Amino acid sequence: MQLSPWHAHPDVWLLFGSIVAAYLIAVRRHERETGEPVATRRTRFFVAGVAVLWIGADWPVHDLAERYLYLVHMSQHLLFTLIAPPLLIAGMPAWLLRRFIRPKPVATAFGFLTKPLVALIVFNAALLFVHWPAVVELSVRSEWFHFGLHVMLVSTALLMWWPVMSPLPEYPALPAPGQMLYLFLQSLAPTIPASFLTFGNHLLYPVYGTFPRIWGISPLTDQLIAGLIMKLIGGAILWVFITAIFFRWYRQERHDEGWDASRYRDVEHDVHVELQR
Repeated sequence: MQLSPWHAHPDVWLLFGSIVAAYLIAVRRHERETGEPVATRRTRFFVAGVAVLWIGADWPVHDLAERYLYLVHMSQHLLFTLIAPPLLIAGMPAWLLRRFIRPKPVATAFGFLTKPLVALIVFNAALLFVHWPAVVELSVRSEWFHFGLHVMLVSTALLMWWPVMSPLPEYPALPAPGQMLYLFLQSLAPTIPASFLTFGNHLLYPVYGTFPRIWGISPLTDQLIAGLIMKLIGGAILWVFITAIFFRWYRQERHDEGWDASRYRDVEHDVHVELQR
């Protein structure tokens, strides 16, 4: 069995094209009204985040995920939760974020949902929900339900990443040690659902056993690889962030007063002089 030939998803193109267009219009208007340029780097991050969402929602990923292989379905979820959201947050200027959360009820809810423990619980509850067998079966039967699940995943993933990526001082990110601990805990969370997929000897999602087989991958092998993707690749992405945060923190600490190398050289010189005396 071969993958269906390329075909367009106009609704996907329209959705993400509209998001990018609205973002660029808002940026240009802000620059004209305030004279403050938005960093090109920030715009590139946002467009890259939308591009990742587009890749996950268009052919061939969309078709493979809904009609053939659960391992692609799992890869799609990684794009929507661990790659696109940090890019989107990194690409959002503070003034634009404040526009979205300006209404007081929204600001109150946002402040609560972005608390580290709350964000972690909400995101992982959503993750468990979308991997529930009945939910997975309904998602491949209903295009609109599947779209709703993806909106929920991206939204809760943005909350999960906020304590690490926040650009707003009024809703601050955790300090670097807290960020590392937070992402470490997140790397442990998918272990339970991943273990069911990796070590199960029967299909957790029978609907995927009814789909045409492609590339010689059996249903159980498909499920096993999906579990490995969830745990190993998802964990690797989080550990890349943990490592980057650690080295950034280390460099910052080196430049703080207590880690000033020149001061340590001065102390060493004073000690040497005292010893000579």
